[in-house]
Amino acid sequence: MNILGIIPARFQSSRFPGKPLVKIDGKTMIHRVWEQSSKVLNHIVVATDDEGIKKEVESFGGIALMTDSKHKTGTDRCAEALLSYQKTHSVNFDIVLNIQGDEPFIDPEQIRQLIAVFQEDTIQIGTLVKVIKDQEELMDPNQPKVVLDKYQSALYFSRSPIPYIQNEKQGNWLEKHDFFKHVGMYGYKSNILLEISKLKKTILEQAESLEQLRWLESGYEIHTAVTDIDSFSVDNIQDLEKIKEKGLFMNYELPSI
Repeated sequence: MNILGIIPARFQSSRFPGKPLVKIDGKTMIHRVWEQSSKVLNHIVVATDDEGIKKEVESFGGIALMTDSKHKTGTDRCAEALLSYQKTHSVNFDIVLNIQGDEPFIDPEQIRQLIAVFQEDTIQIGTLVKVIKDQEELMDPNQPKVVLDKYQSALYFSRSPIPYIQNEKQGNWLEKHDFFKHVGMYGYKSNILLEISKLKKTILEQAESLEQLRWLESGYEIHTAVTDIDSFSVDNIQDLEKIKEKGLFMNYELPSI
């Protein structure tokens, strides 16, 4: 399989403007994501809408492509980057990995686990899930949950804890059932990525504000692999503080806005 890793990286963010350029122990977040990804992938590109991010990526020897600032999702940005990269480098890719640009400590093994999903040729879209072991995480609406069928394909994603355990106190749910959280890295067959990037928003997606529901509502299958590796995404400065408390780094420096 010929695989392209794409790291979408926007500068503007309502919760954390300039996030890709925050320095963590002297290295920008986007630099750290690139380094971890390059331990597995031979082809990686950062898809951005900001010249400052592009300049930063090129400063450490990475490849960055400018993409439309009007993209609403990372998926749309990945689709544009795929077409641009294939055209400029005269190469075609079978699989595209959408690697989250806000996970500076992403474990390369998770990338390998996602790639392994595509050993079956029928897989359209792949992603990772992890068993929830903490009650606070189960109830956190910022942590999407997912229910699976017996073949490990996603049935539904929600910000609510699913499934609902009838006749049982919520505090006991984790003892009665395996709940899964979504680990937000995707893989797509290249042709499927281009197809889903053209889909319009759907009712369930708008209700939950979860893009993957658009794909399920439109008839696409999302296959999952269960990982036991923790991931640490940075949505805001508070998340940085929490990761720092875990001892993964010493200091950080916010970018000038």
